Amino acid sequence: MNGLIPAIINKKAGTAANAVDALNAAGGFEVHEVDPVEIRRVAREIVEQKPRRVLVCGGDGTVCTVAHVVANTGVELAIAPGGTLNHLAKHLGLPENLAEAASLAHGGITRTLDAGRVNDHLFLNTSSVGAYEIFVRRRDRLEKRWGYTIASIVAGFQILVRTPVFAVRVEVDGVEKVYRTPLVFVGVGERELRIPSLGGRLDRGQRGLHLMIVRHRTGAGLAALGIQAAAKGLKAVARTPAMDSLVVTRCTIEIRNDTASIDGELIPVTPPLEYEFMPDALTVVIGERRDAQRANL
Repeated sequence: MNGLIPAIINKKAGTAANAVDALNAAGGFEVHEVDPVEIRRVAREIVEQKPRRVLVCGGDGTVCTVAHVVANTGVELAIAPGGTLNHLAKHLGLPENLAEAASLAHGGITRTLDAGRVNDHLFLNTSSVGAYEIFVRRRDRLEKRWGYTIASIVAGFQILVRTPVFAVRVEVDGVEKVYRTPLVFVGVGERELRIPSLGGRLDRGQRGLHLMIVRHRTGAGLAALGIQAAAKGLKAVARTPAMDSLVVTRCTIEIRNDTASIDGELIPVTPPLEYEFMPDALTVVIGERRDAQRANL
């Protein structure tokens, strides 16, 4: 390598132009502006050259694509938030300012980060099967007409009015159960739904995959469950018949669907879905020591 940090920028991200300017101003980067469909290929070519560190700029989907290539290679991953959703960057305490993110990519400290895998897809935050996939499809269809926020509200209301229910077969530690459910949610690390966390990782929570299965409910019941979880916390809801919640290292989900959500992106899948916890899969660049201590929680 030439000593420069390779930087992969999703050229379709809203902040792509600003990211290029920030990285060029900071210096020390080899900038690659890449179409979304080419990101994995470009990342592979870069990682094959064995750089010490790679920077990725984009949302959670872009970060996840590059992380899939970087995982377990020893290459360090720096992140510059640049998408609609930047949950991982927020969890790691990374700056939203692109100039600050560029500076951190050069001088930050590193810590390992847990991940999950479903079949051959790596994910860093969450994966889900069921109602969320339908929500994303409807939101994306409506977004062109009404914009992201209004499309999200309308799609969410449609889901509540008519909640689709799926038959799901789940195997954990050799024990198999069948559920009628609108939603199966899998998070890397133990999660909380109480306000203000709302799905974020629990500080000092259990390491593993947090499997949450909502039992068969109407749209109104699902909304009530969400309100109850936000007010009382996920553990309170998990003690009721409304939801099964447990932290596992691996599980198998048998569904008829051919898609699943990975870090907010819909991907094609072939059942059964084999979920596996991947401890310390990535080495990520982070900032202050207090953020470093949170990286594996």
